[in-house]
Amino acid sequence: MHRDAATEIHALKADSFGRISLMRGSGGPFVRRDLAHVPIWLRLPAWWLARREALALRAIHGMADVPQLLAWDGRRLDRSYMAGAAMYQRPPRGDAAWFHAARRLLQQLHRRGIAHNDLAKEANWLVLEDGRPAIIDFQLASRGDPRARWMRLLYREDLRHLLKHKRMYCREALTPVERRLLKRSSWVRDAWFRTGKPVYRFVTRRLLKWEDNEGQGPKP
Repeated sequence: MHRDAATEIHALKADSFGRISLMRGSGGPFVRRDLAHVPIWLRLPAWWLARREALALRAIHGMADVPQLLAWDGRRLDRSYMAGAAMYQRPPRGDAAWFHAARRLLQQLHRRGIAHNDLAKEANWLVLEDGRPAIIDFQLASRGDPRARWMRLLYREDLRHLLKHKRMYCREALTPVERRLLKRSSWVRDAWFRTGKPVYRFVTRRLLKWEDNEGQGPKP
């Protein structure tokens, strides 16, 4: 596929860290993150986030129900398109099988040495056209040895976020072990709420004038 010959179908999201568009190329539709219009003062963090996503996608190449990296040249990141709807658009209410499959998908991700770190956002969980779960948006993903203590803590946080969604949409299917895990608070979560989240809110809401709205994008 000649990437420069691709045409934009429509924008999926545009913010201070780039424009994400659904594109059409000779091989069919794909998704592009373009940093061309990022303000100068944000180019370095935007590049860092896109590069982080590219490295994570390389680590999970060939895995089902996650995006496949097509290209990354330092300005544009192209990944495969997966037809479906975000969790908040098509909630898996009462669908215990969906959450069971989502947990298996998360385990596969973790075996590859990847912690997603942003699964609280319903927009990062897809319900594909055939009903399967999928995971997207790996900008904040961490890579490391799956056996490392730090990575195991991050994996547990990924799982806790999935279980929170399960509690919301399929509470009756929670197992006793899952209920206990939801009640346990890790120091990673506590540290984020004390330090990281206030900084995140200040940067996104005060400096960038952007309301994340739990992954549903900026408010109009």
